[in-house]
Amino acid sequence: MLIPALVLAASALQPQTRVDEWTDRYDDEFRKWTKRYFGPGFDWRWFKAQGVVESGLKPSAVSKSGTGIMQLLPRTYASIKRENPSFGAIHDARWNIAAGISYNRENYDYWDGRVGHGEALRFTFASYNAGPGRIRQVYDKAKNAGRDASRWVGVEKYAPRITRHYVRKIHQMMGADVGRPSEHAIPVENPPG
Repeated sequence: MLIPALVLAASALQPQTRVDEWTDRYDDEFRKWTKRYFGPGFDWRWFKAQGVVESGLKPSAVSKSGTGIMQLLPRTYASIKRENPSFGAIHDARWNIAAGISYNRENYDYWDGRVGHGEALRFTFASYNAGPGRIRQVYDKAKNAGRDASRWVGVEKYAPRITRHYVRKIHQMMGADVGRPSEHAIPVENPPG
């Protein structure tokens, strides 16, 4: 099954839906882990929107791209679990969401120092989708081409099509425009510990 591709393709045919129109079944987990990894001021619905785009919020989703709500690759999950031994199985929605948001934080920390708070989330989602190394290459290519690499719109044309669509779809679900400067420019808090 190619769940992420199917969700993206199906959503292109349907009227735009907002993240709040989806089930609230996992909202407590998205809230809890967003607060843990990004601080209490960060809008947890960004990660719920990501979960919708990844799997349609289906914990049993399995594809060649990943497993669970956040569609994590087993090797990525194993790496996160080594740092968080209390995490349970990848198929458990709670731990899948926790690991996905933890991985987002890792990517966010990398991009925040390069592009700033307002754009780091866009680069984070792109890194989650295409892989951090690939998006670093895309960033360097845009920078070397004289583009404004501090903004996703200056870099996105070098990213894979599916990644461009992925970032846009998450923004659409949040009612945000990926081409405008981000209103989500609040500093993210460091996780405790």
